[in-house]
Amino acid sequence: MTIFGGRTWLLGGAAFVSLAAPMAQAQPDTQAADKAFEAIYTAEYDWRQKQSGPSEDGPKDQALALPDVGAKAQAARLARWEQVETQLAAIKVDQLSPEQKINFAVYKGQIDAMVAEQRYRDYEKPLNADTSFWGDLAGWAREPLRDEAGARRYIAMLRDIPRYYDQQIANMRAGLKRGFTPAQITLQGRDIGVAQVVHAKSVEKNPFYAPFKALPATIPADVQAALKGEAQAAIAQAVVPAHQTLLTFLRQDYIPGARKDLAAYTLPDGKAYYQSKIREFVTLDRSPAQIHQIGLDEMARIRGQMGEVMKQVAFKGDLPAFLTFLRTDPQFYAKTPQELLNRAAWIAKTFDGKASEYFGRMPRMRFAIKPVPDDIAPFYTGGRGGPGIYLVNTYDLPSRPFYSQVALTLHESAPGHAMQMPLAAENKALPAFRRDTYLSAYGEGWALYCEALGEDMGMYETPYDRFGMLSYQAWRASRLVVDTGIHAMGWTRKQAQDYLHENTALSDHEIETEVDRYIAWPGQALSYYMGELAFVDARRKAEKALGAKFNIRAFHDAVLALGAVPLPVIDQRVDQLIADGGKGPYPDEE
Repeated sequence: MTIFGGRTWLLGGAAFVSLAAPMAQAQPDTQAADKAFEAIYTAEYDWRQKQSGPSEDGPKDQALALPDVGAKAQAARLARWEQVETQLAAIKVDQLSPEQKINFAVYKGQIDAMVAEQRYRDYEKPLNADTSFWGDLAGWAREPLRDEAGARRYIAMLRDIPRYYDQQIANMRAGLKRGFTPAQITLQGRDIGVAQVVHAKSVEKNPFYAPFKALPATIPADVQAALKGEAQAAIAQAVVPAHQTLLTFLRQDYIPGARKDLAAYTLPDGKAYYQSKIREFVTLDRSPAQIHQIGLDEMARIRGQMGEVMKQVAFKGDLPAFLTFLRTDPQFYAKTPQELLNRAAWIAKTFDGKASEYFGRMPRMRFAIKPVPDDIAPFYTGGRGGPGIYLVNTYDLPSRPFYSQVALTLHESAPGHAMQMPLAAENKALPAFRRDTYLSAYGEGWALYCEALGEDMGMYETPYDRFGMLSYQAWRASRLVVDTGIHAMGWTRKQAQDYLHENTALSDHEIETEVDRYIAWPGQALSYYMGELAFVDARRKAEKALGAKFNIRAFHDAVLALGAVPLPVIDQRVDQLIADGGKGPYPDEE
């Protein structure tokens, strides 16, 4: 993921180019077109990395450098990306090689999304219901320091926090002035992480000091002592005052002054803004009404499958009664946080035993299973995964049912996020801008597809586990209804909560946090189910065309080898798989 101005950007776009022209029909100027395009994206991506914030994958001398998020720097980014758009318009796409046509589709989607975000000044709203620029930095305080150089870079970052927070506050004031803020209801209690830094009982107990409690033994004792002293001074002199300034601003100005409306349509130029978010997060041009109807249709289909499970377990009652039973019966809930973590670990290991039947290429990177940190757990999703990590939310155990954990684990760990993202990062055949960047429609669509794949893999051992998967499918399909309902059709917060309560087995606590996330992050919730439909349709197409030649490992390897791409590219890659007779990208592994 790429971080600009303290918020994670899930880059997408609606770029679409035909990839169908075979190599034999390439234009004579293909080599020149390829080189011209490569020069554009190489120069821009190198520049883009220098703009970004903390990144373990970035240059070591910049790994913890906080970005310049001031107005001048933001204007410079817009100008640079608009210049790139002009350069891309001059590229003759039909002359590009097949590989570069895919790169062009991905890259242009990224640039279009970043231009749109700069034009709408999204940096003036650098937070949502569960993500914020201060939360991103707090996450870095949980990472270990590996050597003296890393410790000194971390201390330099601490010293730079006042400048960085002042710029963020200035941006937020500008957003506040023009009514460009998250909805006020979604900000309640979200300042807790800031308060914890301000009110820590001592510097040593400050969250930002945590990495210095376990410095590696390779650092001499006297150097460790000096580093700890410098860190304590930086926290006392820079970190705590910056957080105090931010806390005062949040409590006295920002949260009280945030807009009361929920809909993206009521933001400045709201209809166009929401449509830009659909393009960014779905990578297709669809209207809110079209997406809303897709959600309603899919919900009807899934509810039919839910009824089948209710018959299987011989439940006497209707769906609302069954959902109440699932939400309240103690057999479905852990008694301790560790019990929930153990269950997640067992599920993940069960998948390991089945992985080779469904995937030919696995990533080298493994992942840890850890609880969601206490300061964000009350507002966080049930779990979240990525390279090297699967976070399980152990807060409020009565809202974390066992029957949802198989689907959650397949989504967030392997073969979902904790597998797909490392595979992309490790794929050296892709240019850096494809390896490093997360595209929500692809990544979330893949992870949701993995939940349904659990049926093929025999992961759902009980009807209740399968119902948990269907509930999760309904949850994501209902997002198509709820997100468009809130942001384009005037739905209230309660109306959205009621819809989820009536159609999923989610707990009321999780429903509340989820709806607030959709309100505060327009369009992002659409990426999941729209993305899954692309994978499901692509697999169905390949199975029908290839018949007995269809190989599930080859199909999965083919779509995963793409990295994160706009949804039309998935379909085009499957066309190539069919043309190749079902042979995947790694013939030696089939």
